[in-house]
Amino acid sequence: MLIDRDHSTSSMSDLAREVDEASRATDLQHEDQDAGRLGIAINMAAEIMGVAILGTIVFLVFFNAFGRYALGFTFIWGDELVLSLLPWLGMIGMFLSIRRRQIIRIDFFVASMPMRVRHVLEALGCLAAAASFLYLAVISFDYFQLFGGDRTVYLRIQKGWFMSAMVIGPALAAGAYLVLLHQDLRARRASSKSGDSS
Repeated sequence: MLIDRDHSTSSMSDLAREVDEASRATDLQHEDQDAGRLGIAINMAAEIMGVAILGTIVFLVFFNAFGRYALGFTFIWGDELVLSLLPWLGMIGMFLSIRRRQIIRIDFFVASMPMRVRHVLEALGCLAAAASFLYLAVISFDYFQLFGGDRTVYLRIQKGWFMSAMVIGPALAAGAYLVLLHQDLRARRASSKSGDSS
């Protein structure tokens, strides 16, 4: 059996081009296109805060390293500020990943279940995640009340400004999971109504 090399090569290049176009479309697709105006505004505010915090951290680390190795001095308070800003950066990133449904989860077993069971398990998963994050927020609030008035060693800033990330972040994460649950339930109702009418 003879294989037409030109045809094989052209079909492979066509396939490669299609895969490249599909991956570009996925990469360039805006994450918030279905979020609505309020959702886009919330996500953009979180992105701006996250970028500002990350920019501050990068600047302080670079400035401290440059000062240490090039000029022979360092600002010890820079390390303190970097470590204090990390919880805020983590919580903002977690909040955005939940809102955009990009949080890491293992759904292999759930995907193999029948559709009704899958919907129930997904709803229970959202409720369990929201309850866990709410519990973390309550426990963190107790910790915040005990130690939030303490001051940082060098800058003498109240630690509560930074520790509040461990209260606000989990509370926002719990709210984000509840919003996802509401959106899923509303979408299922709409699809069942459209299925009934057709």
